[in-house]
Amino acid sequence: MANYYEVLRVAQDATGAEIKSAYRRLARKLHPDKNNGAEDTARRFAEIAEAYEILGNPKQRAQYDRKILDAQFRGNGHSVFTSNNKHANRWRQMVYERRYNDILDRMIAEERREAMAFQKVVYPLSAFLVSAIISTAVRPHIFQDAEILGKIAIITLFTIGVIHLIGRVRDGFVRYTSYDDNIHDSILDDRDRKAPVRSRYAVAATLICSILAAFLAGWVIGTFITFPAELAPSAFGRVLNPEFILYPPIITFFVDLMHSLATRLERRPADVDNIEMFR
Repeated sequence: MANYYEVLRVAQDATGAEIKSAYRRLARKLHPDKNNGAEDTARRFAEIAEAYEILGNPKQRAQYDRKILDAQFRGNGHSVFTSNNKHANRWRQMVYERRYNDILDRMIAEERREAMAFQKVVYPLSAFLVSAIISTAVRPHIFQDAEILGKIAIITLFTIGVIHLIGRVRDGFVRYTSYDDNIHDSILDDRDRKAPVRSRYAVAATLICSILAAFLAGWVIGTFITFPAELAPSAFGRVLNPEFILYPPIITFFVDLMHSLATRLERRPADVDNIEMFR
């Protein structure tokens, strides 16, 4: 059985991000288009693509690790099922179970990291789009009427929010998109690909259009709905002031902060059920 960890030159406890980085590094180096279609290079490239196909998927990686573990304990006459020494058999069984539990724990941790990485991109972007609509619709003039300290606080929070949002978007682009001329994450055809390769330029254009559409939607809503100005004329008006652009990054920052705190406090009792399911 091929050792996919050796193929990608990573440790057996490598994270998903490390495996992906190793694959991309080797793919750029060995891609047939960059080596005049050399047979040896093409074969090597196919090997790393196959290795990444397995190790890049947490569940398939866990199944592969289980096969390695079984081979280690069944080979060379040292099987836990054939040993005549009951003490050695019991010791091997304990080691086997511990290593198998480590495999499952690693799979669950990797799936959790992937889910968290996705949420760290989706939540801020969703919060920004919704807050862009709300901010444009209610037409606040809080900054305009604030004292100097209030204006400094708003500008500070706006700056923090923009930096935070840019960081989230950058992380999402690095993890989930690629340039059109980059090596794809797999040489599989589109029917077998786990996730489509997203063009970085196309995603950026879609994101910009979504933001503009959110502000336009808020402007349209604000022209028909005027009750915020009627309920709190000291904070909201009927005229759209330029300061509406200040609030979406601030709201996004606090929403994402609350989500992060809630995630850290969240308990995950389902982990035990997940482990039992894969036994």
